Amino acid sequence: MPEIPSFTLRQLAYLVAAAEDGTIAAAAARLHVSPSAISDAITELEHGLGAVLCVRRRAHGLTLTSAGAHTVARARTLLHDARELGRSLQSVEGELVGPVTIACYPTLAPTILPPLLDGFGAAHPRVTLQIEETTSDALAGRIESGQVDVAFVYDTLIPGAPRREKLFERPAHVLLAASDPLAAAETVRLEDLVDRDLILLDAPPSSEHTLSMFASRGLTPHIRHRTSSYEAVRTLVGRGLGYGVLVQRPANAASYEGYPVAMKEIAPPVAPVGIDVIWSATTAPPPRVRALIDFARSIDWAPAR
Repeated sequence: MPEIPSFTLRQLAYLVAAAEDGTIAAAAARLHVSPSAISDAITELEHGLGAVLCVRRRAHGLTLTSAGAHTVARARTLLHDARELGRSLQSVEGELVGPVTIACYPTLAPTILPPLLDGFGAAHPRVTLQIEETTSDALAGRIESGQVDVAFVYDTLIPGAPRREKLFERPAHVLLAASDPLAAAETVRLEDLVDRDLILLDAPPSSEHTLSMFASRGLTPHIRHRTSSYEAVRTLVGRGLGYGVLVQRPANAASYEGYPVAMKEIAPPVAPVGIDVIWSATTAPPPRVRALIDFARSIDWAPAR
Protein backbone atom coordinates (compact mmCIF):
# COMPACT_ATOMS: atom_id res chain seq x y z
CA MET A 1 0.00 0.00 0.00
CA PRO A 2 1.47 3.40 -0.95
CA GLU A 3 2.43 5.72 1.87
CA ILE A 4 0.00 8.61 2.27
CA PRO A 5 1.77 12.00 2.58
CA SER A 6 1.25 14.05 5.71
CA PHE A 7 0.46 17.15 3.65
CA THR A 8 -1.79 18.19 0.76
CA LEU A 9 -1.29 19.93 -2.55
CA ARG A 10 -3.50 22.76 -1.35
CA GLN A 11 -1.20 23.37 1.61
CA LEU A 12 1.78 23.45 -0.74
CA ALA A 13 -0.03 25.81 -3.12
CA TYR A 14 -0.84 28.22 -0.29
CA LEU A 15 2.78 28.22 0.88
CA VAL A 16 4.06 28.92 -2.64
CA ALA A 17 1.53 31.73 -3.11
CA ALA A 18 2.50 33.35 0.20
CA ALA A 19 6.19 33.07 -0.66
CA GLU A 20 5.66 34.64 -4.11
CA ASP A 21 3.47 37.49 -2.86
CA GLY A 22 5.49 38.18 0.27
CA THR A 23 2.51 38.36 2.61
CA ILE A 24 -0.34 36.07 3.56
CA ALA A 25 -2.82 38.88 2.95
CA ALA A 26 -1.63 39.44 -0.63
CA ALA A 27 -1.72 35.70 -1.37
CA ALA A 28 -5.22 35.44 0.10
CA ALA A 29 -6.44 38.30 -2.10
CA ARG A 30 -4.97 36.70 -5.21
CA LEU A 31 -6.42 33.25 -4.44
CA HIS A 32 -9.77 34.63 -3.22
CA VAL A 33 -9.57 32.90 0.16
CA SER A 34 -9.34 34.23 3.69
CA PRO A 35 -5.92 35.01 5.22
CA SER A 36 -6.72 32.61 8.06
CA ALA A 37 -7.21 29.77 5.56
CA ILE A 38 -3.69 30.29 4.20
CA SER A 39 -2.16 30.79 7.65
CA ASP A 40 -3.80 27.63 8.99
CA ALA A 41 -2.73 25.62 5.95
CA ILE A 42 0.90 26.68 6.37
CA THR A 43 0.79 25.80 10.08
CA GLU A 44 -0.64 22.36 9.27
CA LEU A 45 2.02 21.88 6.61
CA GLU A 46 4.74 22.71 9.12
CA HIS A 47 3.29 20.20 11.58
CA GLY A 48 3.08 17.54 8.87
CA LEU A 49 6.67 18.08 7.73
CA GLY A 50 8.05 18.64 11.21
CA ALA A 51 9.87 21.83 10.19
CA VAL A 52 9.48 25.57 10.51
CA LEU A 53 8.98 26.82 6.95
CA CYS A 54 8.61 30.56 7.45
CA VAL A 55 8.75 33.40 9.93
CA ARG A 56 5.57 35.45 10.03
CA ARG A 57 5.82 39.00 11.36
CA ARG A 58 2.87 41.34 11.48
CA ALA A 59 3.38 44.28 9.08
CA HIS A 60 6.66 42.76 7.88
CA GLY A 61 5.37 39.98 5.71
CA LEU A 62 6.58 36.42 5.46
CA THR A 63 10.21 35.25 5.32
CA LEU A 64 11.10 31.69 4.30
CA THR A 65 13.52 29.64 6.36
CA SER A 66 16.05 27.46 4.56
CA ALA A 67 13.63 24.53 4.97
CA GLY A 68 10.85 26.71 3.60
CA ALA A 69 12.86 27.72 0.52
CA HIS A 70 13.63 24.05 -0.15
CA THR A 71 9.96 23.13 0.28
CA VAL A 72 8.78 25.90 -2.06
CA ALA A 73 11.19 24.78 -4.79
CA ARG A 74 10.04 21.15 -4.52
CA ALA A 75 6.39 22.21 -4.21
CA ARG A 76 6.51 24.07 -7.52
CA THR A 77 7.53 20.87 -9.29
CA LEU A 78 4.82 18.83 -7.54
CA LEU A 79 2.13 21.41 -8.32
CA HIS A 80 3.25 21.59 -11.94
CA ASP A 81 3.03 17.81 -12.29
CA ALA A 82 -0.40 17.78 -10.61
CA ARG A 83 -1.72 20.39 -13.03
CA GLU A 84 -0.36 18.44 -15.98
CA LEU A 85 -2.05 15.26 -14.72
CA GLY A 86 -5.41 17.01 -14.65
CA ARG A 87 -4.96 18.51 -18.10
CA SER A 88 -3.84 15.22 -19.63
CA LEU A 89 -7.12 13.59 -18.64
CA GLN A 90 -9.09 16.38 -20.29
CA SER A 91 -7.61 15.84 -23.74
CA VAL A 92 -8.11 13.21 -26.37
CA GLU A 93 -5.18 11.25 -27.75
CA GLY A 94 -3.04 13.33 -30.10
CA GLU A 95 -4.72 16.63 -29.12
CA LEU A 96 -2.98 19.35 -27.15
CA VAL A 97 -4.96 21.19 -24.50
CA GLY A 98 -4.31 23.69 -21.72
CA PRO A 99 -2.75 27.12 -21.24
CA VAL A 100 0.66 28.35 -22.38
CA THR A 101 1.90 31.63 -20.92
CA ILE A 102 4.15 33.45 -23.38
CA ALA A 103 6.31 36.40 -22.34
CA CYS A 104 7.73 38.67 -25.01
CA TYR A 105 9.76 41.85 -25.02
CA PRO A 106 7.53 44.72 -26.28
CA THR A 107 9.87 45.52 -29.19
CA LEU A 108 9.72 41.89 -30.33
CA ALA A 109 5.96 41.48 -29.95
CA PRO A 110 4.96 42.87 -33.40
CA THR A 111 7.43 40.48 -35.07
CA ILE A 112 7.01 37.35 -32.94
CA LEU A 113 3.38 37.23 -31.84
CA PRO A 114 1.33 37.53 -35.09
CA PRO A 115 2.71 34.45 -36.90
CA LEU A 116 2.89 32.50 -33.64
CA LEU A 117 -0.66 33.20 -32.47
CA ASP A 118 -2.12 32.81 -35.94
CA GLY A 119 -0.33 29.61 -37.02
CA PHE A 120 -0.04 27.75 -33.72
CA GLY A 121 -3.49 28.88 -32.60
CA ALA A 122 -5.07 27.49 -35.76
CA ALA A 123 -3.20 24.17 -35.45
CA HIS A 124 -4.04 23.70 -31.75
CA PRO A 125 -7.36 25.42 -31.00
CA ARG A 126 -7.66 23.88 -27.51
CA VAL A 127 -4.40 25.40 -26.34
CA THR A 128 -4.98 28.78 -24.69
CA LEU A 129 -2.16 31.21 -25.44
CA GLN A 130 -1.78 33.83 -22.73
CA ILE A 131 0.43 36.79 -23.66
CA GLU A 132 2.51 38.98 -21.36
CA GLU A 133 4.68 41.78 -22.71
CA THR A 134 7.56 42.31 -20.31
CA THR A 135 11.13 43.58 -20.09
CA SER A 136 14.15 41.54 -19.05
CA ASP A 137 14.20 42.85 -15.47
CA ALA A 138 10.50 42.09 -14.96
CA LEU A 139 10.99 38.59 -16.41
CA ALA A 140 13.60 37.58 -13.83
CA GLY A 141 12.57 34.49 -11.85
CA ARG A 142 9.27 33.96 -13.66
CA ILE A 143 10.52 31.17 -15.94
CA GLU A 144 11.97 29.33 -12.94
CA SER A 145 8.79 29.76 -10.88
CA GLY A 146 6.58 28.41 -13.67
CA GLN A 147 4.62 31.66 -14.04
CA VAL A 148 5.88 31.88 -17.64
CA ASP A 149 6.21 28.85 -19.91
CA VAL A 150 8.25 30.35 -22.74
CA ALA A 151 9.67 33.78 -23.48
CA PHE A 152 10.97 35.47 -26.60
CA VAL A 153 13.95 37.66 -25.81
CA TYR A 154 17.11 39.26 -27.15
CA ASP A 155 20.20 37.19 -26.42
CA THR A 156 22.09 40.21 -25.06
CA LEU A 157 20.49 40.02 -21.62
CA ILE A 158 18.68 36.90 -20.43
CA PRO A 159 17.78 36.60 -16.74
CA GLY A 160 18.65 33.35 -14.96
CA ALA A 161 19.96 30.26 -16.74
CA PRO A 162 17.05 28.88 -18.80
CA ARG A 163 17.19 26.52 -21.74
CA ARG A 164 17.40 28.56 -24.91
CA GLU A 165 17.47 28.28 -28.67
CA LYS A 166 18.23 30.95 -31.23
CA LEU A 167 15.43 31.63 -33.71
CA PHE A 168 17.05 34.31 -35.87
CA GLU A 169 19.33 37.33 -35.62
CA ARG A 170 19.23 40.90 -36.87
CA PRO A 171 21.84 43.69 -36.89
CA ALA A 172 20.81 47.07 -35.53
CA HIS A 173 20.14 49.81 -38.09
CA VAL A 174 19.90 53.59 -38.06
CA LEU A 175 16.46 55.10 -38.55
CA LEU A 176 16.32 58.49 -40.23
CA ALA A 177 13.65 60.83 -41.51
CA ALA A 178 13.33 60.37 -45.27
CA SER A 179 14.24 64.06 -45.68
CA ASP A 180 17.50 63.68 -43.73
CA PRO A 181 20.59 64.23 -45.94
CA LEU A 182 22.08 60.97 -44.65
CA ALA A 183 19.02 59.05 -45.89
CA ALA A 184 20.52 59.10 -49.41
CA ALA A 185 23.65 57.25 -48.29
CA GLU A 186 23.93 53.47 -48.58
CA THR A 187 25.32 53.14 -45.05
CA VAL A 188 25.76 55.42 -42.05
CA ARG A 189 28.70 55.60 -39.65
CA LEU A 190 28.09 56.09 -35.93
CA GLU A 191 30.79 58.74 -36.02
CA ASP A 192 28.55 60.78 -38.34
CA LEU A 193 25.71 60.62 -35.83
CA VAL A 194 27.39 61.19 -32.49
CA ASP A 195 26.90 64.98 -32.45
CA ARG A 196 23.30 64.77 -33.66
CA ASP A 197 20.15 64.20 -31.57
CA LEU A 198 19.40 60.57 -30.66
CA ILE A 199 15.88 59.41 -29.88
CA LEU A 200 16.76 56.53 -27.54
CA LEU A 201 14.55 53.49 -27.18
CA ASP A 202 14.88 53.39 -23.40
CA ALA A 203 13.73 49.84 -22.63
CA PRO A 204 16.16 47.15 -21.46
CA PRO A 205 18.02 45.59 -23.12
CA SER A 206 17.58 47.89 -26.14
CA SER A 207 19.02 51.00 -24.48
CA GLU A 208 22.08 49.12 -23.17
CA HIS A 209 22.72 47.61 -26.60
CA THR A 210 22.50 50.96 -28.40
CA LEU A 211 24.80 52.75 -25.97
CA SER A 212 27.29 49.87 -26.00
CA MET A 213 27.62 50.13 -29.79
CA PHE A 214 28.71 53.77 -29.46
CA ALA A 215 30.92 53.04 -26.45
CA SER A 216 32.75 50.27 -28.35
CA ARG A 217 33.92 52.96 -30.77
CA GLY A 218 34.80 55.47 -28.04
CA LEU A 219 31.69 57.56 -28.73
CA THR A 220 29.03 59.10 -26.49
CA PRO A 221 25.78 59.97 -28.30
CA HIS A 222 23.78 63.10 -27.57
CA ILE A 223 20.39 61.88 -26.30
CA ARG A 224 17.58 64.34 -27.00
CA HIS A 225 14.61 62.20 -25.98
CA ARG A 226 14.10 58.85 -24.23
CA THR A 227 11.00 56.72 -24.72
CA SER A 228 10.09 53.12 -23.96
CA SER A 229 7.82 53.02 -27.03
CA TYR A 230 9.21 51.60 -30.27
CA GLU A 231 6.57 53.44 -32.33
CA ALA A 232 7.24 56.70 -30.49
CA VAL A 233 10.87 56.49 -31.62
CA ARG A 234 9.77 56.01 -35.23
CA THR A 235 7.25 58.85 -34.96
CA LEU A 236 9.73 61.35 -33.50
CA VAL A 237 12.31 60.37 -36.10
CA GLY A 238 9.70 60.77 -38.85
CA ARG A 239 9.09 64.33 -37.68
CA GLY A 240 12.81 65.06 -37.99
CA LEU A 241 13.48 65.44 -34.26
CA GLY A 242 16.49 63.10 -34.33
CA TYR A 243 17.64 59.66 -35.41
CA GLY A 244 17.02 56.26 -33.85
CA VAL A 245 18.92 52.99 -33.54
CA LEU A 246 16.62 49.96 -33.72
CA VAL A 247 16.80 46.22 -34.37
CA GLN A 248 13.34 45.20 -35.56
CA ARG A 249 12.46 46.09 -39.16
CA PRO A 250 8.77 46.65 -39.90
CA ALA A 251 7.68 46.33 -43.52
CA ASN A 252 6.00 49.75 -43.34
CA ALA A 253 8.51 52.47 -44.28
CA ALA A 254 6.52 55.17 -42.50
CA SER A 255 5.93 56.22 -38.92
CA TYR A 256 2.68 55.81 -37.00
CA GLU A 257 1.66 59.28 -38.24
CA GLY A 258 2.58 58.46 -41.84
CA TYR A 259 5.87 60.35 -42.05
CA PRO A 260 8.33 58.44 -44.29
CA VAL A 261 11.44 57.04 -42.62
CA ALA A 262 14.57 55.35 -43.94
CA MET A 263 16.39 52.36 -42.44
CA LYS A 264 20.15 52.43 -43.04
CA GLU A 265 22.81 49.81 -42.31
CA ILE A 266 25.62 50.80 -39.96
CA ALA A 267 29.21 50.94 -41.24
CA PRO A 268 31.44 49.28 -40.30
CA PRO A 269 28.90 46.48 -39.68
CA VAL A 270 27.83 45.84 -36.10
CA ALA A 271 27.38 42.38 -34.59
CA PRO A 272 23.81 41.10 -35.06
CA VAL A 273 21.50 40.64 -32.10
CA GLY A 274 20.10 37.15 -31.61
CA ILE A 275 16.44 36.56 -30.82
CA ASP A 276 15.98 33.49 -28.61
CA VAL A 277 13.15 31.41 -27.26
CA ILE A 278 13.77 30.40 -23.64
CA TRP A 279 12.08 27.99 -21.23
CA SER A 280 12.71 26.35 -17.86
CA ALA A 281 15.91 24.43 -17.28
CA THR A 282 14.51 22.73 -14.18
CA THR A 283 11.13 21.45 -15.40
CA ALA A 284 10.53 19.48 -18.58
CA PRO A 285 8.06 21.38 -20.79
CA PRO A 286 4.68 19.68 -21.23
CA PRO A 287 3.80 18.58 -24.79
CA ARG A 288 1.88 21.75 -25.65
CA VAL A 289 4.83 23.96 -24.65
CA ARG A 290 7.28 21.73 -26.50
CA ALA A 291 5.01 21.93 -29.56
CA LEU A 292 4.97 25.73 -29.40
CA ILE A 293 8.78 25.86 -29.19
CA ASP A 294 9.04 23.55 -32.19
CA PHE A 295 6.51 25.65 -34.10
CA ALA A 296 8.50 28.82 -33.40
CA ARG A 297 11.63 27.08 -34.73
CA SER A 298 9.80 26.15 -37.94
CA ILE A 299 8.80 29.72 -38.85
CA ASP A 300 10.75 31.57 -41.54
CA TRP A 301 11.65 34.73 -39.64
CA ALA A 302 13.19 36.54 -42.63
CA PRO A 303 12.08 40.19 -42.56
CA ALA A 304 9.35 41.19 -44.98
CA ARG A 305 10.50 43.12 -48.03
